[in-house]
Amino acid sequence: HVQLVESGGGSVQAGGSLRLSCAAPGYIGNKYCMGWFRQAPGKQREGVAGIDRDGITTYADSVKGRFTISQDNAKNTLYLQMNSLKPEDTALYYCVADPSVFPVCVIGVMRTDYRGQGTQVTVS
Repeated sequence: HVQLVESGGGSVQAGGSLRLSCAAPGYIGNKYCMGWFRQAPGKQREGVAGIDRDGITTYADSVKGRFTISQDNAKNTLYLQMNSLKPEDTALYYCVADPSVFPVCVIGVMRTDYRGQGTQVTVS
């Protein structure tokens, strides 16, 4: 069991910014890829961004240039900085840890076997 706890969601107007955080166990960085997924009502789950232990990142085309994934290894925390938010970014965002594809942490192949409860982002 991997406990992941997200925070930082909320409501924002279009064009605004939010930063999501995900607290993870200390051992995560050595064995797991980390990433963010989102799911909106009636839509398919979407991988948003992934990062490996060296800080190499990948993004969904829909968020490239607007979102930035990062990690603070000393704090065992994953972040997602979201700028220029659009109404279509409205979704439940959740943090995932995936050992199955480690160390090749490409968001397009990451799985969601270990995930947090999620934090809601609403853009109006």
